[in-house]
Amino acid sequence: MIGQSDCFRRIVALVSRFATCDAPVLIEGETGTGKEVAARAVHYQSSRRGRPFVPVNCGALPDTLIENELFGHRQGAYTDAHGDIPGLVELAHGGTLFFDEVDALTSRAQVILLRFLQDHRYRPLGGRREETADVRIITASNRALNELVEQGQFRADLLFRINILNMELPSLRQRLGDIELLAQRFVADCAQRYQGTHKALTPEALAWLVSYSWPGNIRELENRIHRGYLLSDDATLDLKDVAIAAVAEESLAAVSYVDARSRALDAFHRQYLTSLLRRAQGNVTQAAREAGKERRALGKLVKKYGIDVGELRQR
Repeated sequence: MIGQSDCFRRIVALVSRFATCDAPVLIEGETGTGKEVAARAVHYQSSRRGRPFVPVNCGALPDTLIENELFGHRQGAYTDAHGDIPGLVELAHGGTLFFDEVDALTSRAQVILLRFLQDHRYRPLGGRREETADVRIITASNRALNELVEQGQFRADLLFRINILNMELPSLRQRLGDIELLAQRFVADCAQRYQGTHKALTPEALAWLVSYSWPGNIRELENRIHRGYLLSDDATLDLKDVAIAAVAEESLAAVSYVDARSRALDAFHRQYLTSLLRRAQGNVTQAAREAGKERRALGKLVKKYGIDVGELRQR
């Protein structure tokens, strides 16, 4: 977990506090905010750290196989059951069972999970006796479960069971100051993964990273850096192509290709020029030298995109 913003520090404090007990935890937040990372942090700071952390993707659990997946089966339970196979609950014994996307569970699956959570007892398919699981339960959802309960899409009694302790992860756009830290970490990860050189983020790239709204949060940031690293042949990472693609994806999907391309390029030029001139304190000659352009040509771009040089000179 990486960050220094106030909202991030509050989450870190909650993680440490939740790790001191075994009560169920519900983690809510937008897609890509790091819910599984937070769940793992709770587990690995707890007394269960030496036992398994078993993630369960609820959205990928087949409704007809959920009991087999969770509780396993004994030999002869059905035609192809040639031996005893443990379920995810048994594999997590002594550790933590993490139900990701718990909001995706069907009505039947919610009943099965609720029954298990009541006393942590279960019966494997084909088994003759009940088993007891010593597991901590952590769940995560990218949708507000209270609203789903009101809409009749999620059981209120199940929510009561899983929502003893709760944390809501902030979106990346709320984590002021953390974007650059995360970006630098992802660049270093890429360099290590591909055994390449470290690539420095340019001031323009950093300016774009901070100004972009990040609808996909940390996961999107990591993907953008990954893509930019692989596409860059230089020692620096300017993310120009990545930025244009991001603007197009975020706000231009409903217009024609020509208009989308034009708007994305306009957005890039305005941001690049503003960042360049801010660094040069409004000095167009110095900015042109840094950009590798003639002063006259840069001046035309500044005028075309309505950049207020005087305002930047005062800052």
